[in-house]
Amino acid sequence: MKQSNMDEIRRALSEKLAVPLWPTAGQALDLRRGATYRAAAEGSIPTLEVGRLKRVSTSWLRQKLGLDEPAA
Repeated sequence: MKQSNMDEIRRALSEKLAVPLWPTAGQALDLRRGATYRAAAEGSIPTLEVGRLKRVSTSWLRQKLGLDEPAA
């Protein structure tokens, strides 16, 4: 993954409560688009549905990635 994409993902994880399933969460987990949606459908990636959009909790994603929680 490009460094600029990873920088954007890290910024989103520190600023937001939830991020889009694709591309943000999928790319952070180093998954392709189809694999990301399959994992969500199987329940491996817990999602929140906001209208038609699927989002992933940043706290879950940070934990999965082994990142420290942001300072309050």
